[in-house]
Amino acid sequence: MTRLVVGAAIVEGGRLLAAQRAAPPALRGGWEFPGGKVDPGEDERAALVRECVEELGVRIVLGDRVGGDWPLQDGYVMRVWLATLAEGVPRPIEHLALRWLSPHELYDVPWLPADLPVVTAIEKLLPRGDA
Repeated sequence: MTRLVVGAAIVEGGRLLAAQRAAPPALRGGWEFPGGKVDPGEDERAALVRECVEELGVRIVLGDRVGGDWPLQDGYVMRVWLATLAEGVPRPIEHLALRWLSPHELYDVPWLPADLPVVTAIEKLLPRGDA
């Protein structure tokens, strides 16, 4: 059975929201997509909406899925959806910091290795500006 983690690629105004991990110690300081583990019996899309309320204090609307199953350590896979904010302003409730990244800033933070290929996939979906 696949152990599932879900992530939200929240895009507003052509910028992508990145979240800096607080824990566990091995991942602290790395940047990731907000999200988390899917509870047993929980719908993966509902889990992602729940995680964003818990981690960021916002409600999101999910769009298209980005790619397929992205492999993580210890038998987990990550599924990522594009998302937009429906309600609230993101706050780092469970993270050290949050940062909105424009297309030319996507690689200005040290993404966790598992998230980096997803960033590359999302880069192709963001509108290009003359920044």
